[in-house]
Amino acid sequence: MARRSLPLLKHLLSSSSSTTPTLRRSVTYMPRPGDGEPRPVTLIPGDGIGPLVTNAVEQVMEAMHAPVYFEKYEVHGDMMRVPSDVMESIKKNKVCLKGGLTTPMGGGVSSLNLQLRKELDLYASLVNCFNLQGLPTRHQNVDIVVIRENTEGEYAGLEHEVVPGVVESLKVTPNLYGNLVANTAAGIAGGSGVMPGGNVGADHAIFEQGASAGNVGNEKLLEQKTANPVAVLLSSAMMLRHLQFPSFADRLETAVKQVISEGRYRTKDLGGSSTTQEVVDAVIGALD
Repeated sequence: MARRSLPLLKHLLSSSSSTTPTLRRSVTYMPRPGDGEPRPVTLIPGDGIGPLVTNAVEQVMEAMHAPVYFEKYEVHGDMMRVPSDVMESIKKNKVCLKGGLTTPMGGGVSSLNLQLRKELDLYASLVNCFNLQGLPTRHQNVDIVVIRENTEGEYAGLEHEVVPGVVESLKVTPNLYGNLVANTAAGIAGGSGVMPGGNVGADHAIFEQGASAGNVGNEKLLEQKTANPVAVLLSSAMMLRHLQFPSFADRLETAVKQVISEGRYRTKDLGGSSTTQEVVDAVIGALD
């Protein structure tokens, strides 16, 4: 798995070390080599705060005239399976942006997150954990990339019913330990609300919040519209880089980092009192 993941890691997380020139919006559309068409991306807003934070991405993409457009589908964690038209869209577009999907407790319904990973062979989970300037954390100079096995191990769902009521599960350690490492790294670098990530394979990729989205069903965040959109915004920057639009990825990341550094607009989990929309408006205002 590690050998398969290295090229993807370099592609998704590399950014130019040189200073990106300031460009006016009218000339920021830099198409991929040999491809002048905007790219379709499957969008799954998901459950709970998912629609709120993925809408933040839609607004920012529109504001900076990013050469992508979304094919949006309603998918919820209590469904028995991912609808076939959604799977067809992802397979056609190769790329998906996703909000959190709840995982039902108890029997009868399997995790749609797991179904997506297995059916699309998204064998690697990538989480980039790093300090954001201006955001106080106990540990400084954190810059960690966690790559973990995605389709085997404790979260692989490699289970079968031996006899009625008795289920045997096949375990492979790196998946679980990789998840623990990713969440721990996110915690020391600023929290899950600012950590981007993606699930990638040879042919498809799904981008979403990098660390465990335990707040997806937080009703208070949803009612007050105060969910933190930073992780999904930074994940969408990874998506843009994956689509070979590095100038747009850099521009988005720079705007998000500027807002965090200035400290005026932050959601409660980052020590502020801003709403999701106020953060989004600040990011749009920071776009060069």
